[in-house]
Amino acid sequence: MLAESILIRSAKHTTMMEWNDVLSFWSLGSLDTRLDPTTDIKRRQKVSLGASKPLWNTWEFKFYYVAFLIVVPLMIKTAMAASNETSTNYYQFERLLSPGWIMGRKVDNSDSQYRFFRDNLPLLAGLVVLHTAVKKTTIIVTGISKVRFDLIFGLIFLFAAHGVNALRVLFHLLVNFAIVKVFKKHRRFATLLAWSYGIGTLFFNNTFRTYPFGKVIPFFAPLDTSYKGIIERWDVFFNFTLLRMLSFDMDFLERWEDVTGKRRVSPPPIVMDKPELKRAASSATRLETICENGSPSLLTDERARLIAPHHIQDYSLCNYIAYVAYTPLFIAGPIITFNDYFYQSQHTLPSISVKRIIMYAIRFVFSVLTMEVVLHYMYVVAVSKTKAWHDDTPFQISMIGLLNLNIVWLKLLIPWRLFRLWAMLDGIDAPENMIRCVNNNYSALAFWRAWHRSYNKWVVRYIYIPLGGSRNRILTSLAVFSFVAIWHDIELRLLLWGWLIVLFLLPEIFATNYFTRYQKKPWYRYLCGMGAVANIWMMMIANLYGFCLDSEGMTQFIKDMFCTWAGIRFVICANMALFIAVQIMFEQREHEKRCGINIKC
Repeated sequence: MLAESILIRSAKHTTMMEWNDVLSFWSLGSLDTRLDPTTDIKRRQKVSLGASKPLWNTWEFKFYYVAFLIVVPLMIKTAMAASNETSTNYYQFERLLSPGWIMGRKVDNSDSQYRFFRDNLPLLAGLVVLHTAVKKTTIIVTGISKVRFDLIFGLIFLFAAHGVNALRVLFHLLVNFAIVKVFKKHRRFATLLAWSYGIGTLFFNNTFRTYPFGKVIPFFAPLDTSYKGIIERWDVFFNFTLLRMLSFDMDFLERWEDVTGKRRVSPPPIVMDKPELKRAASSATRLETICENGSPSLLTDERARLIAPHHIQDYSLCNYIAYVAYTPLFIAGPIITFNDYFYQSQHTLPSISVKRIIMYAIRFVFSVLTMEVVLHYMYVVAVSKTKAWHDDTPFQISMIGLLNLNIVWLKLLIPWRLFRLWAMLDGIDAPENMIRCVNNNYSALAFWRAWHRSYNKWVVRYIYIPLGGSRNRILTSLAVFSFVAIWHDIELRLLLWGWLIVLFLLPEIFATNYFTRYQKKPWYRYLCGMGAVANIWMMMIANLYGFCLDSEGMTQFIKDMFCTWAGIRFVICANMALFIAVQIMFEQREHEKRCGINIKC
């Protein structure tokens, strides 16, 4: 009996360990160590003490689990019925489908952005292997620094990708570099000029991206018929280049002011406590981290790396181009600041390990397979392109829109994870861009912290905080989303979308400020749930209009929802389902707080 009892306990312990391994694989920390619980014990205790008691085993949540088992399969079934060969509108979008590889089904490869990535995935995978192998071999054989290799390989890749159009990119780089170097003694003017030129390039490139070289200088006329590169639309990826250009500008100007002693504002505590970086005597390029006690350490805290005090000479033209043209992150990010990139080029962070890279690679493959299943069984992109929703119910139209949003999320997540995986293999840990599923959001403010997270962190550091941050949230949010809209595309519809997002933020901001005083009340969670449902509707309407359905589709959707009995029944059922989903979202975030995690999204 004793032996049997021991075996049972051992089996339970093994099962628990295996379950914990499964949970850890899907945890936030497995995506990005920046999302792990803080190492500061006091801060961790403060976060966990602010969490509510667990509700997972209550009768309320058991009812929610049953609702999930019914509603989610119904949503999937409805989306499939409205968007595959069983739909009465199938004949309208069948022409956009291509031969697939899953169970003999066709695939919806009609989205041009994802089609470019999907069709070139083998080429990109080969480039990842080639770049990683060549870099490691070259550094071992020649002893060249990582940054110098990034400069050489980055320039080669730039011309291979854009051909002679790389000269247009380099022109912008050099002008931008000259601006901050010439006017570095006048930080405000240099900042204004750098931002003006940077935003101006978006408008300039939109109009003159194919302007002939020969019309500028007749001697350059032969370039107009020369090699245009693998990616002829160089201006599409220049938007990410612009973010790196401005990051270098702001980091350099901030460091210059620190070195010359002209900084008027007292630095935050993290600046005073962070280690000082000094040049090693054995190398002209390597940085050593020196602590107060003389022992070496690493700036594992991301906020410290953002303002790492590099030598002023490290803000050179070669390092600038190496950073901007850094191949793994050149095409679409994730975005990493110049200070962080340069520090990680000198030091490998503890987060770069074989185990973490393998786990991240598995999650990347899982994301790709998920996208393939969706594209093979739900042709919602083709439906949206042909507006093939005639006689569809509001429930069906909403599922077409929701699946479109999921595909938008996946088509961005997959390339970003590939490029971040590439950087991790190269020893650079860039921020994870997507840390929440698109369906796991109820707050407009939190949504933008989790969607394209590295871009959000960039915007916060270089736009939101310099303009006043939370002290003037409405105006700073207006500036942020105006830039975000212009950065995405020079189009009035997207600018209106950006302003619409700010308009939708206002109720949440005012309601949060007013009702926070009642957070100890038993009804507070349910009131927040109703507010979150309203938030989700506003976010869905804004994003469906901006990225999925056009004005015609949105008009029909809203008319069917409120002007038909079927639509009214759908609105009632949808609100109930969203309320249940929101309560699960609340509890998930409370569970994270109990573990010492509070990522505020």
